[in-house]
Amino acid sequence: MRVMTFGEIMIRLKPPGVERFFQSPVLEATFGGGEANVAVSLANYGFDAAYATVLPENVLGDECIRELRRFGVDTRHVRRGAGRMGIYFLEAGANQLPSKVVYDRADSAIALAKPGDMDWDEVFEGVDWFHITGITPAISESAMQLSLESVKAAKERGITVSCDLNYRKNLWKYGKEASEVMRELARYVDVTIANEEDVQKSLGIKVQGIEVESGDLDREKYRLLSDKVLEQYPGMKLIAITLRESINADMNGWAACLNDRESFYESRRYEITDIVDRVGGGDSFSAGLIYGLNAYQSPGDALEFAVAASCLKHSISGDFNRVSADDVEKLMGGDGSGRVLR
Repeated sequence: MRVMTFGEIMIRLKPPGVERFFQSPVLEATFGGGEANVAVSLANYGFDAAYATVLPENVLGDECIRELRRFGVDTRHVRRGAGRMGIYFLEAGANQLPSKVVYDRADSAIALAKPGDMDWDEVFEGVDWFHITGITPAISESAMQLSLESVKAAKERGITVSCDLNYRKNLWKYGKEASEVMRELARYVDVTIANEEDVQKSLGIKVQGIEVESGDLDREKYRLLSDKVLEQYPGMKLIAITLRESINADMNGWAACLNDRESFYESRRYEITDIVDRVGGGDSFSAGLIYGLNAYQSPGDALEFAVAASCLKHSISGDFNRVSADDVEKLMGGDGSGRVLR
């Protein structure tokens, strides 16, 4: 199973622990980005995972490629071009203090990339599955055009396309609303991944009464929401919606549902306490779902794998979900005690 992902990877700069920005003169530097996070997870699960992007021709780009290769991700389709390496700054929240993200990614190499810059015949050779997110088309108009070109090229070649809608209000700055772009892109998507805000802001589809902040998730409303999405996009095979209950920065309820037109599945709910790092949690869910849909016969089992994988990610610092399929399956089987394994 060969999976190709495409998007922007950035340098992630974060104060140690739960310190505030510049509380001490230290920032931890790692790499992260939605589609790259998915590729790393899939490589950890044993899939043939590849990643395509555009990086600057400098030592930062070199180190980024080296890090991805360390996890077994195929980087042969990473192009080098003009522009800089994007950066995002993360301040981890705690208790009632929320986490904070500051982007510094204007004029990055991928933001400057344009249609025609990627050889899709070459990129998609031997590929079975293509994954993208709603982040890449948000960073610039040319990146949006390149994103649309990518999903069209994948569909022309009979490749399954998945998209995490990933609405980011701070990125849509070039004159288009997210819904203008994502409604078009969704026409080429087979498997959609989202939360309730993504569906409402990216696709403009709403169901009255969905209030995730209340802590009371009415599953029937999510069934109606997913039905409405599938009704508007007849080519879409399924949609998975993550259900996060944010009690505070350290404690979340975590579950998901999936609608494949034939059945509506609801996952087990995890109560996650003492969160280490929730950034990348959605990407770990996407990777888990892609793996599960290809490793299990039941969509319900695929959903349970995705939710368990993402649950584990909340215990791991950094964007990448450093777990194996065996780790995830143990949690799926009920082993969530955290006892020392000797």
